[in-house]
Amino acid sequence: MEDLFATMALYFSFPFVRYALIVSVGISIASALLGVTLVLKRFSFIGDGLSHVAFGAMAVATVLNVTNSNIIILPVTMLAAILLLKKSTSVKGDASLAMLSVTSMAAGYFILNVLSKSANLTGDVCQTLFGSTAILTLSIADVWVCIVTSIFVVVLYILNYHKIFAVTFDEDFALAAGINVKLYNTMIALITAAVIVLAMNLVGSLLITALVVFPAISAMRVFASFKRVIVCSVIISVFCAVTGILFSIVFSTPVGATIVLFDALLFAGFCVAGIFFKK
Repeated sequence: MEDLFATMALYFSFPFVRYALIVSVGISIASALLGVTLVLKRFSFIGDGLSHVAFGAMAVATVLNVTNSNIIILPVTMLAAILLLKKSTSVKGDASLAMLSVTSMAAGYFILNVLSKSANLTGDVCQTLFGSTAILTLSIADVWVCIVTSIFVVVLYILNYHKIFAVTFDEDFALAAGINVKLYNTMIALITAAVIVLAMNLVGSLLITALVVFPAISAMRVFASFKRVIVCSVIISVFCAVTGILFSIVFSTPVGATIVLFDALLFAGFCVAGIFFKK
């Protein structure tokens, strides 16, 4: 046990470990807050679709040798979020999501395979899809972007809590109460897109849905109150992210996959707890 604490103390002396933990906490809080709303509104897989769009945009940014790839990835992902919410399109719901998701993933891999000059194409794709080591190579600028974005999401959520609550549970009632439902749905989609782009560094584009969905559905196994579900979801998300990163550093396991497996294990535990205890 003493050796373990000594090893952890040694790792904490490295700035990249501290950066990874700070970013993981910020992303976890933001994704947990959004996750509750997305799950209740049956938008769970919008995260999966947008992450694939982000992968396609990342491929374009890589081929163009753009220094800050978020300049391309973020606007494209936000535009896709708006398009997915448009109800006037001829292809609706999960069909449009599936088409956009698959097309973006295929286009991204095609562009990287045909046009990329990287000598390690497989490694680059694997890192983007599964978040292999990106979280451990963050710059101080990346950390600050994550901190500012996370604070923005939390403040926005708190200030609009009651309106988000109304839009989440009953859009017709919210509309009758004078709430601009379309505006708040668009706001949620745009913030989700921003958080997903940041989360790609943590768990990769293929595993982002787990980061958004697992904490929310775990909390719902035990709690029925919207506010309690949100608080519990945030705690679960932060715990799994931090524990997963520390575990992966000490035991040299894949970061993204480790975090998701901790989320899955905790979900199983909450399912069992929900049988005996639910408020």
